[in-house]
Amino acid sequence: MRRTALLACAALLTGLLPLATATTASGAGDPATVPVDRFEGEVPFANPPAGGIFTWGGDTDDPPTLALTARDDAPEGEKVLTGTYDISGYGGFTHDFAFAEPAHDWSAHEGIRLWWEGRNNGRKIAFELKDGGANGEASELWTTSFTDDFTGWKQIEIPFTDFTYRTDYQPVGGIDQVLGLAEVWGYAVTLPAGAEGDFAMDAVELYGGADQSQRASVRTGAAVYPVREGGTASVGLVVDTTGSAPLGEPVTVAYETAGGTASGADYTAVKGEYTFPAGTASGTTHTLEVPTRKDRSAESAETIPLKLTVTGAKAPTETPQVVIDAHGLPYLDSRLPEKRRVADLLARMSLEEKAGQMTQAERGALTDAGDIAAYDLGSLLSGGGSTPTPNTPGAWAKMIDGFQLRARATRFQIPLIYGVDAVHGHNNVVGATIMPHNIGIGATRDPGIAYETGAVTAAEVRATGIPWDFAPCLCVTRDERWGRSYESFGEDPALVDAMETVIQGLQGRADGRDLDRGDKVLATAKHFVADGGTEYGSSSNGSYTIDQGITKVTRAELEAVHLAPYRTAVDRGVGTVMPSYSSLDLIGDDKGPVKMHADADMITGVLKGRLDFEGFVISDWAAIDQLPGDYASDVRTSVNAGLDMIMVPYAYRDFRTTLLDEVRAGRISERRIDDAVSRILTQKFRLGLFEQPYADTGGASKIGSAAHRAVARKAAAESQVLLKNSGGLLPLKRSQKVYVAGSNADDIGNQSGGWTITWQGGSGDITPGTTVLEGIREAGGEVTWSKDASAPRAGHDVGVVVVGETPYAEGVGDIGNGHDLELSPADQAAVDKVCAAMRCAVLIVSGRPQLVGDRLGGIDALVASWLPGTEGAGVADVLYGRRPFSGQLPVTWPKSQEQLPINVGDASYDPQYPYGWGLTTLTRVPEGGTLTLKALGLAARAAERAGAAEAGRALVTKARLLVQQRIGQDVTASVAKPFAEADHLLLTGRYGAAVEKLTVAYKAA
Repeated sequence: MRRTALLACAALLTGLLPLATATTASGAGDPATVPVDRFEGEVPFANPPAGGIFTWGGDTDDPPTLALTARDDAPEGEKVLTGTYDISGYGGFTHDFAFAEPAHDWSAHEGIRLWWEGRNNGRKIAFELKDGGANGEASELWTTSFTDDFTGWKQIEIPFTDFTYRTDYQPVGGIDQVLGLAEVWGYAVTLPAGAEGDFAMDAVELYGGADQSQRASVRTGAAVYPVREGGTASVGLVVDTTGSAPLGEPVTVAYETAGGTASGADYTAVKGEYTFPAGTASGTTHTLEVPTRKDRSAESAETIPLKLTVTGAKAPTETPQVVIDAHGLPYLDSRLPEKRRVADLLARMSLEEKAGQMTQAERGALTDAGDIAAYDLGSLLSGGGSTPTPNTPGAWAKMIDGFQLRARATRFQIPLIYGVDAVHGHNNVVGATIMPHNIGIGATRDPGIAYETGAVTAAEVRATGIPWDFAPCLCVTRDERWGRSYESFGEDPALVDAMETVIQGLQGRADGRDLDRGDKVLATAKHFVADGGTEYGSSSNGSYTIDQGITKVTRAELEAVHLAPYRTAVDRGVGTVMPSYSSLDLIGDDKGPVKMHADADMITGVLKGRLDFEGFVISDWAAIDQLPGDYASDVRTSVNAGLDMIMVPYAYRDFRTTLLDEVRAGRISERRIDDAVSRILTQKFRLGLFEQPYADTGGASKIGSAAHRAVARKAAAESQVLLKNSGGLLPLKRSQKVYVAGSNADDIGNQSGGWTITWQGGSGDITPGTTVLEGIREAGGEVTWSKDASAPRAGHDVGVVVVGETPYAEGVGDIGNGHDLELSPADQAAVDKVCAAMRCAVLIVSGRPQLVGDRLGGIDALVASWLPGTEGAGVADVLYGRRPFSGQLPVTWPKSQEQLPINVGDASYDPQYPYGWGLTTLTRVPEGGTLTLKALGLAARAAERAGAAEAGRALVTKARLLVQQRIGQDVTASVAKPFAEADHLLLTGRYGAAVEKLTVAYKAA
């Protein structure tokens, strides 16, 4: 029997454990000491939802290594828990007693204690409790710490009164923000970062008895109470008790308005005392009123702290503040032009306030929510997987409103601009509509669907209170070994350019007039510039092979390939631009590789200067830390290069302090600071945040709605690229008996890819949607499902094998970093079994081409399904002919990994399938040969001269279909090169030349 099951109640446990493990507490009448962990092997190493001990960390090498070690000097029993660690970000371990089973009641005890073997290294060890909530992974977090400043074994006693609520990782809480202790799910230990170490601990146990000051607490309804001048603020005092029991003794709260920036003429002083009598129900609220006075002066915001002294219960963790809103100042007048509003506000701000506006912190890194006002922070973000608990749209809105409320306590009440990586839908939110990744959108060749997906994403993001999206990625992927390939629309800058309609879907009209709407967000063009051109083997970031590496190009190639999409983005009014982690090495300039976050020539000279970009530049996640030199140099170099806001997830305090030091020392000019802050404020005014900083949840009911999923389903259908279709196997017929197999047929996580719910994504049922298998079952007739193709295969008309990749993001997915382009052995076996037994269609669900090799001959139909998102029914729509196959390859499909990089326009070009390839169904292919192509070419030139783009594209499409039919599967180098070049010409509006190239391919076939 697992020991964790015995912890359901202290009495039962005490009766079952040996007498030596249950001792009498020091105080008379205190409950017996209760063991939590003896570390003798009774608690397993396991992962949630199973109860047990598990490790975690910021990246793959941050989790510690744990063991149960026999020690003669063990303080209790024969074994202790030992571990080693080398943590660069964060790491530690957790003991979950239960996940969804009954939690444990610790409310009768004074605190928790443990034995720790000191190393006398001065490092802090954080200790955390999981309290209340729905389950072990959806609980409030309460934390404290102790310092390892001793040698040898020492018993650390931690009273429960020492624990404070963590607003960073659990900002919503989902419960009541009260350490009730009646439902404890487990504890966690966070180990020190920055240096290697080892530890040993033993005998975690509950001790002592709780008095009312530990069982009861007083809190206020909020930390900040904004009120218009002349109005009255109502401050709620709430008394809470453990287990919701009535108060056993009175609780008295003395209150007094004192200090702050408001003067006595601004409000009526309040002073007094209120007593919650014995027997008061938990949750009872008493309201204090603080009247303010109205005068005729225009003023910035003023604060009135309300000092509280509590007797008989725990006091609030911070002093609540009444804030008299700023009023009468020009920057608050929405009727004025934004330039005048910006100039007025900027002129009033101190250097410290300006530095705060340039600082962006990860919401999970806030050590105190009050830091938003204390450091005048301009922005917060949620990194991939940084979510509230519970992860619902309502919790997101509540979380962000809480952060915005904190900003009301600043002098000018400048609202935060909150950002999130919604790169294919609102992908951090469970239940949101997840679109195909950009590589699939590029395969659609449909600017209209790119716009629609952007519009749906914007509506869902803004409905959760978020006004800023770190998308779209405008990288031109030139090497499919790159782990970010799927974030690109394709390998051709003309294709990327065509899909930039997504910017209008996100932002609305190019002049920014739509940004204050409840269904639009500020967009981000990333990653400036040439991140898709990094050379294989050039990355210096850990085990990455290509991501964040070096792009070595001529200036002409840079302009034509990588910079081109940013010209379009600027013309479309994109609000922000994010530089790349990578370095740029321009051939012939003799500078060598320059980190983009330090490249003033490109950021200030080209982007802001030549391209006339008027928005602001935001850095990538902790990217300035990769610059050479010390931290002051990192800050100085990046800001002087033209970065306006710096994403410093965990270092917001250090960054702001360093930035101020650099300006005061004259190494960064105040003019550069004013330029940066002006750009940031301009976008905040355009977004309407000064008038409406809080979430407009009117559109929340549409998140994940049928209408939004219909857009995603259409996008998934249009993204499917039919590479081979021998004998017209597709579309399938409802009358056919279909055998479905493969690792990706029934997996929402795999078909959604990275950047889904978490940064790296994950396999399995991670969010609501329809798998490819479910879509097939809905669309077709009789279906047999066998993931590994082990079920009997005889008697079926056709097989559908859905294979491909599992999720990854960024350099973690680089080829050579534990990845390759080959199908897994299990996928290969499934293909072999099914295709040997019946006619078969193979669907490849992946972020980049996968190598089929010798198996191609045994496959009747081959489909590049990319990463279709949550609407697998869209894939079934084309399989069964509800929609035609119409997608085209956005990247070249290679024959082997050795061919990479391979791209349209290469002098040597011999792929498996060329860029632009894509067979169709339900569409009549034109008849005829060179004469038909000649006629189509003449008509295409006429359409080009007339500016008839739609007609020109239709004519080239007819020619392409005719040529593809002629080529069949005999794709030679002489055919592939002109065929791919034709698609590039089509995208650049040269319709006549495109038909000419297709004619060359036809003749070579």
